[in-house]
Amino acid sequence: MIYYLLFKKVFQKAGQRMCGMSQDFIEKGAKILDLGCGSGIIGEKFQEYFGAKVLGVDIVDKRIAPLPFQKLERKDLPFEDDSFDIVLISYVLHHTLDPIFLLKEAKRVARRIIIFEDLPEGIFSKLYCKIHHFSYKIFFKDQGHGEFKSEKEWKKIFESLGLKILAQKKFYNFFAQKILFVLEK
Repeated sequence: MIYYLLFKKVFQKAGQRMCGMSQDFIEKGAKILDLGCGSGIIGEKFQEYFGAKVLGVDIVDKRIAPLPFQKLERKDLPFEDDSFDIVLISYVLHHTLDPIFLLKEAKRVARRIIIFEDLPEGIFSKLYCKIHHFSYKIFFKDQGHGEFKSEKEWKKIFESLGLKILAQKKFYNFFAQKILFVLEK
């Protein structure tokens, strides 16, 4: 949790920017599942910005923000089909062993999925991704089993799952390339 406390302002600023980038795809008062919510800072920003009902879920409770939370005790999501308007997956997929299963579950529980992810494209972004995995191992004792995927790899996965890309936008944070995907069933 010290990691989140050290970088709290950075996460808050990033969350505000992410809300702005998502505003055309989220209705006021939406019911949002923040999948892999981590600190809860991003979910809290979405809650404030959209007047949304946000529930954070993760395998470990690392929240420093007062976001409603449910610990995930099993691989599948413990929610009924179409329980949410939006599933927000913010820089989580590269940490998971099975991002395809996670995306299938997100598709099952919501009509729309908003993904923010790092792209290992270009020298600086590849370096950033390596540093990110290394720092995550130090701060969270995580083995870093997941992997970063290219834009092309993500698109292929989305197509195989029957997810339609409503929008996508590449952007930079410092020197690292990132991408926003807005998907729908």
